[in-house]
Amino acid sequence: MPQQMLLLSLWLLAGFFLAEATYYSPHVYSLRHRIYSHRTSNMDNQLPPEVPTEPPVHIEPAVEVQPPVEVHPPVEFRPPIEIQPPVLFEPPRPFNYSRVFHGIMFDAGSSGTRIHIYKFIQKDPAGLPVLDNEMYHAVKPGLSAYADKPDVGGDTIRQLLKVAKKTIPKEEWRQTPVVLKATAGLRLLPVEKARALLDEVKEVFDESPFYVPENSVSIMNGTNEGVLAWVTVNFLTGHLYAKTKRTVGILDLGGGSTQITFLPKSKKTVVTAPPSYIARIDMFNSTYELYTHSYLGNGLFAARLATLGALGADGLDWKVFTSSCLPKKFREEWTFGEKTYKVSGIPDGYAGYKLCYYEVMRVVKGIIHQPFEVKGNSIFYAFSYYFDRAVDSGLIDASRGGLVEVRDFKKRAKEVCNKMTKYRPISPYLCMDMTYITCLLKEGFGFKDSTVLQLTKKVNNVETSWALGATFDHFHKLNIH
Repeated sequence: MPQQMLLLSLWLLAGFFLAEATYYSPHVYSLRHRIYSHRTSNMDNQLPPEVPTEPPVHIEPAVEVQPPVEVHPPVEFRPPIEIQPPVLFEPPRPFNYSRVFHGIMFDAGSSGTRIHIYKFIQKDPAGLPVLDNEMYHAVKPGLSAYADKPDVGGDTIRQLLKVAKKTIPKEEWRQTPVVLKATAGLRLLPVEKARALLDEVKEVFDESPFYVPENSVSIMNGTNEGVLAWVTVNFLTGHLYAKTKRTVGILDLGGGSTQITFLPKSKKTVVTAPPSYIARIDMFNSTYELYTHSYLGNGLFAARLATLGALGADGLDWKVFTSSCLPKKFREEWTFGEKTYKVSGIPDGYAGYKLCYYEVMRVVKGIIHQPFEVKGNSIFYAFSYYFDRAVDSGLIDASRGGLVEVRDFKKRAKEVCNKMTKYRPISPYLCMDMTYITCLLKEGFGFKDSTVLQLTKKVNNVETSWALGATFDHFHKLNIH
């Protein structure tokens, strides 16, 4: 009997050390796209703990956790939902604690609807999550094209939700929030038509197996669009974690609107700006005072209409809108939003960069505020149609992006406009678009020729748009005012 008791004691002791080794051993994650991690002592800024769901999550004993149990929470988005932390393990909490969760953000833009599916890893309950990866998919045209057929617009959302179902494990569907924010395309529609589209999307969401938070479908205001795009880029580049508050500005050119956002270094920028152009945002234990504005009607497609003199025009069945920015023999119908326009070059007139520049000047001059500070040497990240048209014109490589100066847009715009026939197969509007971008940067915002622009579509394989920032807004309740 003493021998048996001794063997039993040794066996239990060995089991204890094995359990301790398993419980406290570090676990190395191999992440495809590891973003900078950050700790904060402010528990208000951490992601809310997970919400228990039905049926309860089955937790294996600690000694069998290899790798750590992934716990998949829904996230608190707005009061009055009371989030109570579940019991994951009996204390003490293991050093290798980790949980995985997802978020779905729809970007309903004027030219297309995009779904962003984010996978996060919460390695430290008191710290910020790590963004593991993003699944991105898009459909065209945008929701605004279905202003008279909202049910068809709803079908495009169903199509994109199928991507989410394939990407996110089924057992996590009920805990994964789904949100749609519309931008300039719906802002330009009559209120009743925009509301009908949003109501249709909400019905589609309610039919889905995902978690639908309060205010899950809405039209985003222009200020938030610019600020949240700034959050995305500066999070992905790591600038939000630098105590020096060195950040980069952003330039976003959509179909219906364009945004500029940056953190001013000079008080003169703040003092000379219209009051509504200054926004404060509280996030990640820091407060930022940003210069930001969204120009509705100055997106690339809206600018085309304004250049053609077709914005708000009637008689679309018989009117033909001409421009020296288009090839002389070019003539076709072009649809933007819910209207179709007949557009043409000037067969017996002149075409080219100089005449085109004068045409687009009236779309920009005196409309765009010129912030004092952009005349300096700050670096701006430019994306969306800035990136796309630079690729179309051969200014940058589609897979790598690249650094360019404002003068590079001007030089390439001249080349495109003087060789419209060569570039017509790519796009008959390329001369107009490149000239507009040049004019917007120089005559609009007031950038110097030497201002450096980082043209990019993705940072660390994540789309540069407001969508990630908007997801953080839901997760962390950023205070934008």
